[in-house]
Amino acid sequence: MTSVNESIQARQWINQMEPRFGQEEKQALTEYMDSGGWLTEYRKTHEFERMIADYVGSRYCAVLSNGTVTLFTALMALGVGPGDEVIVPDFTMIASANAVVLVGAKPVFVDISLSNLCLDLDLAEQAITPCTKTIMLVSLNGRSPDMHRVVELAQRHGLYLVEDAAQSLGSSYEGRHLGTFGHIGSFSFSAPKVITTGQGGALVTDDAGLADGIRKIKDFGRRQGGVDFYETLGYNFKFTDLQAVVGIEQMKKLNWRVQRKREMFALYRRELMDVPQVGFIETSLEETSPWFIDVLVPDPKALGSFLKEREIGTRPFYPSIHSQPPYGVEGTFPVSNYVSAHGLWLPSSSFLSDEDITRICREIKAFFSR
Repeated sequence: MTSVNESIQARQWINQMEPRFGQEEKQALTEYMDSGGWLTEYRKTHEFERMIADYVGSRYCAVLSNGTVTLFTALMALGVGPGDEVIVPDFTMIASANAVVLVGAKPVFVDISLSNLCLDLDLAEQAITPCTKTIMLVSLNGRSPDMHRVVELAQRHGLYLVEDAAQSLGSSYEGRHLGTFGHIGSFSFSAPKVITTGQGGALVTDDAGLADGIRKIKDFGRRQGGVDFYETLGYNFKFTDLQAVVGIEQMKKLNWRVQRKREMFALYRRELMDVPQVGFIETSLEETSPWFIDVLVPDPKALGSFLKEREIGTRPFYPSIHSQPPYGVEGTFPVSNYVSAHGLWLPSSSFLSDEDITRICREIKAFFSR
């Protein structure tokens, strides 16, 4: 069983997050290299794309070089560009906003809801202007708002909906996989994600025209590799079969990892339920597979330092994007500012043992009982 093969011995230092590769990836890579594969994007990439599409329930999937590139490509395929505005949550990985700038459009930052750390839909509707072309919905840590309401909001105002589901592979809303509600959904396979190919990302859609546009954009604007006729402006955002070989083996382990993430979150929540200083975001573990174990605490820096002294790694939440030097946007973002100041990601590797988690929680209790 994967869970047995991938189990690791308890060790003193506990990383906040780490990728995990087993003998399956090593063997598959050796077999591929021995077969004379050219490493570049070809049959293994297409197999990986089909696995992702089947898993999330989309008609089409294209894998690209990284998650930021997928968001840029999604916006470009939808025709978003100079003069357009894209609504982006103020609390997300900065790549969400950077992709908007990359296509020449303007990110319009909107505060989030404390109930799920996702876009506040009431504020999002208030932020719509005649220049608004797209809503970028980030399903942070596998959580989402009411996705039917998101879709209705976009439709009512004639807007595109792009789902940044980078952290949501394995998570759904009312039985439908996140990333499949919008015109295009984006996933990431960077090193900390639930499955990883080192770098990489995927776009999914049910729209044949958008799928065709995405494939041309990722390959210089041509319809077929090696045929140098360029139908549109495009770039070199292609994947590699070498990464796909790893991704295929990672996908085979995804169901176990998704379940393990849920078990871990439940165990953390149970172990810390009597520590009033530790707040958990409301999470339905029937549909959400948390990418990271996220908590809100009075002083994350102090707790993080305390745990580091005890060889336990943590990571503070993202800063609110409007406050960062590349943007410096004025406005009122009380929830984004609050969670950025109080959020801490605890150790979240799927390969932590229950004993590891008990040890981490014991140290957290010790910190707050001082």
